Amino acid sequence: MSDAKQLEDGQFGSEMPEDSRNGAKHYEQADFGDAEHDTAGLRKILTSKSITDEQFERLFLSPRNVKASPLKGFANPTPLAIMGFSVGLTPLSAALLGWRGAGGAAQSSVGATIWFGGLLLWLAGLGEFILGNTFPFLVFMGYGAHFLTFGTTFMPMFNAVSAYTSGNPYIGEMNQEQTAAFANSYGFYPLSLGILSFIFLLCSLRTNLIFFLIFVAATMGFGFATASFFYAGIGAMAQSSQFLVATGACFWAAAMLGWYLLLAIMIPTMELPFPELPVVDLASRVRAKEVKVKV
Repeated sequence: MSDAKQLEDGQFGSEMPEDSRNGAKHYEQADFGDAEHDTAGLRKILTSKSITDEQFERLFLSPRNVKASPLKGFANPTPLAIMGFSVGLTPLSAALLGWRGAGGAAQSSVGATIWFGGLLLWLAGLGEFILGNTFPFLVFMGYGAHFLTFGTTFMPMFNAVSAYTSGNPYIGEMNQEQTAAFANSYGFYPLSLGILSFIFLLCSLRTNLIFFLIFVAATMGFGFATASFFYAGIGAMAQSSQFLVATGACFWAAAMLGWYLLLAIMIPTMELPFPELPVVDLASRVRAKEVKVKV
């Protein structure tokens, strides 16, 4: 009879040397670590490996990174940021479009700009920092700072607008009107945000299509806002108003994409019995740069 057949039939059990049998028995009775530790390790493996790359990028807006895995006891901060972004941007874009007589740079919803757009994005950014997701961390912190900057610039207590009039923001409504000097100076701010958004756009080529389109809309919107302020600076108010409406249209598109992305994230998160919304994974199409290792 062959060795393989004897092993299969269990006939080697009595013929094995004593040391070998003791070794096998010792192996069976060995304690290889705390059972709870092993279970935690299994949960970690299931968490990081049981979802596809597309599902990972849908939930965390970042390509899968072995160094950036969700930590036990921490929630996913990404939906928090998308919620704050969409709620903060929707009333602003509607005001820029002038719908139902809205206007005034959306100062009626400055609270949403600061608390939803600013605070929630910053909190989510800190969460992404803890998880080790560099790109979402930069995006959320950067746009959170923008919402706070925009919301406070037009508040009288910060004296940003009235510094170009009488220097006192509290002595009359006229002191909050934007002068040519203010428009020409402030125009460089949306220009800077446009450059930043374009950098984010390039980086988002390895996330998903919805995230990428948000940056396309944001880059165009900040570009139009720059043109609007610079036209206002030279007194061409008709052109300035047209570009301001174009800014609102781009920001409205970004906000709607944000709502779509939020729903696309929450459906699998809550395991709802609905079809998952497609976000179109780009990481599989735009491959990571191969790093050459010197031998």
